Amino acid sequence: MNNSVQDDQPEHKNASTSFKMAELVQKKGSKRNDDGLGTVVDFLLANARLVLGIGGAAMLGIATLAVKRLIDRAASPPDDEKETSKAEQTCIDESWKELSLLRASPKLFKSNREALSAPVPSPTESEAAPDPQNEELVQEEIRVDPIRIPLSFTLQEKLLDYYQCPITVSDDDISNCLQLTKAILSEMQDFLCNKFPNLPFGAMKVVGPVVDGLQVLSVDHACFTVPLGLEPALWSLIPGEHTILNIPDFWLVKRVDLEYIARGSSPWDRFLVGGYLSSNMIIDFFHKILVGSINWPSIGSMLGGIIRPVVAPGELRLEVDHESIKLCIDVTPVIKMGHTVLLARSLENSPVENLWLQSFYVSEISQLRDLDQKDAGMRCCCLKILKGICKSHQRLNKLTGSHLAHVILHLSERESEWREEALADRFRQVIEELIGYLENGFLPCYFNNKMNMFSELRAEDIDEMGYTFYSALPGLEVLIQKHT
Repeated sequence: MNNSVQDDQPEHKNASTSFKMAELVQKKGSKRNDDGLGTVVDFLLANARLVLGIGGAAMLGIATLAVKRLIDRAASPPDDEKETSKAEQTCIDESWKELSLLRASPKLFKSNREALSAPVPSPTESEAAPDPQNEELVQEEIRVDPIRIPLSFTLQEKLLDYYQCPITVSDDDISNCLQLTKAILSEMQDFLCNKFPNLPFGAMKVVGPVVDGLQVLSVDHACFTVPLGLEPALWSLIPGEHTILNIPDFWLVKRVDLEYIARGSSPWDRFLVGGYLSSNMIIDFFHKILVGSINWPSIGSMLGGIIRPVVAPGELRLEVDHESIKLCIDVTPVIKMGHTVLLARSLENSPVENLWLQSFYVSEISQLRDLDQKDAGMRCCCLKILKGICKSHQRLNKLTGSHLAHVILHLSERESEWREEALADRFRQVIEELIGYLENGFLPCYFNNKMNMFSELRAEDIDEMGYTFYSALPGLEVLIQKHT
């Protein structure tokens, strides 16, 4: 019994100033025999604390007093008004100060919508039962000065709002981007076929989030893949574990039977280094084409925009400025044999030259969609939210969609509940899992756990991202606060 009384004392102390106004109003009401309005004030303030909480009761008390003063001024003599005006003003000032302190304390504003929508307590639970006339007056009083009660939105609501509004890219922007990129791709494909008819290029494609419906915040990036048509009988793919480096991420493409089938039998033999297809020579070849061979000013003028190739060595990238679209397009030579997809990419941390990076992008997106389809899950939604956070945060923008997708796929093996109702819980778990992977500096590939998806990142970047996520754990809302 004593403990409960002691626990209630801070709460009464926080609202003490608010209820001083009620006493002042009651005293004035008794002087003028205004029993009806006094009963209304009693009813309002007795129930406001129960229904609206302490902060809401304070705001309602201030508004009720303001209306009461207007009525009293009309009926009071000038002398009587002067006696009480100073006391009322002091009480109001103290109440606003008290209310500002209440707002600064988040613990007092965690009451959710159920508490605000709860029914008014019965007369036996309140001090006095109101009569119908007083109820009408109460409704009148509230309509005179409506009060907006601040609601404490949950993480679930904030995530869904973030997904539906800030990070969503309009269908028109996606359509305009695809139309433009396909026009540029067509021009480049025609040039390659006409200029190098002896090299068997496959059909180029626009790939990436803009095609897969996973683009977030803005349409600012796309990718062209240029398939290299290698003859299966003349080329074999060597897994990274079977090379002298023993790094699963990086493969070699070997020319076979050189002692029986003469060099030059394949048009790709011109890019051989030590019996292996050189990714560096392929990159240099395409860089010369992009920078010095294709007439981009003419193509850009024809399409109504400006197209500029990036001149930096090893960069296969186009910068496009077309009306409201500003776009970077990466050009990536690709080798595909069976289910294996290898990319020719210039890598800062590449241990040696002529290595090809294995890609799982198509597999990871396909796996996420299949899982979502089976259980009506929100994995792709969670992925887009995380991509939006990382893309907009300077310390996190080195995390790619592939990194995040593999974290979600690992978590899906242990957590089967991915429906909308569980989005906030799964989101928090993904962050916690990601912190663990960043702390170890190793994110195992979902399709080959020997591969480290962080292999392209610097150690200092990994540490900084891990610290950023760890600092946000107490209140994950801060990660999406920038756009909400």
